[in-house]
Amino acid sequence: MQLVRNIAIVVILLVGIGAILMNNKAKSNEKAAKSQETEKAVSVSVVPLAKGTLNETLTLVGTIVANNDVAIVSETMGKVTGVYAKVGDYKSAGSVLFQVDDELKRAAYQAAEVSYQKAKKDVERYESLSKEGAITDAQLETARLNFKSAESQFITARRQYSDAKIKTPISGIVTDRRVDIGAMVQNGTVVASVVDIAKLKVKVNVAESDVFKLKTGDNVIISTDVYPNVNFAGKIETISSKADDAHNYAVEISLPNSKEHPLKAGMFGRVLFSSLGERQALLIPREALIGSVKKPQVFVAENGIAKLKDITVGREGGKSLEVLGGLKEGDLVIFSGQNNLRDGYAVSIMK
Repeated sequence: MQLVRNIAIVVILLVGIGAILMNNKAKSNEKAAKSQETEKAVSVSVVPLAKGTLNETLTLVGTIVANNDVAIVSETMGKVTGVYAKVGDYKSAGSVLFQVDDELKRAAYQAAEVSYQKAKKDVERYESLSKEGAITDAQLETARLNFKSAESQFITARRQYSDAKIKTPISGIVTDRRVDIGAMVQNGTVVASVVDIAKLKVKVNVAESDVFKLKTGDNVIISTDVYPNVNFAGKIETISSKADDAHNYAVEISLPNSKEHPLKAGMFGRVLFSSLGERQALLIPREALIGSVKKPQVFVAENGIAKLKDITVGREGGKSLEVLGGLKEGDLVIFSGQNNLRDGYAVSIMK
């Protein structure tokens, strides 16, 4: 029994020793492989970090809106007897969109016109008689007052009769129609909407650090996802003098609508401001960046070894990025071949 126990102990010890030896061998092989991989130099291209001229640009996304967006409001009350517009129609300024029952308004207008014409002739006759001394000054004054009263009533009746035809004050496209024939409208009822998109506006909010570099009249470039390869020329129309709670200033850009590539109100537009000026800054090629701008990293060659560095970037100017921190002037930034690198790999700089 004692012999069996001793044999079992010896077997367990042998198994344990064998496992330890195998584990050490695996680690040794892995270390050797890594050492071999590291020692194999990767060919890269580098550029010394240096100051250069940064053409400052700013890109913001805003909403494209119509140059004019008007809610058509009824200025009378009554039953709609005619509808002359549907959604999508283009209407010139002054076009009649709706007709409201005007029978009583027309009668009142005609009666007021008759009274106006009579009062006008009475004044002319009384002025002639006054020159001849046939009437008193009081009678002439009464005739003039009657004429003014009749004229006011005539103007009011004419306006009420005219309001029975609901017209669009601007040229544009009907985007909403809210009433049909037979509907009753009240004074102040919104009956339709018309937008003018022959000219468009883009509204963006610009940070206080950038807004003072802009001025009205500056040219900008606008692009959209709808037409990826098409740029539209715009111009800064207004810059707000008051910031919002986030210290941003409203900037409005105008642009003519294109017939070849028509835009619609409500679309997103990407606005490129290229007039922010020039300044000296530490620059790296855009292709040297590893990852995204939110977590920027680059490889730097130090004594034949690739070192991965976290950096802070600023403005983007063309194909260059401004470096605000993480590197020093003269560092050899790897911009080609870095996709095959890991931190600590040996590198061979191509001349």
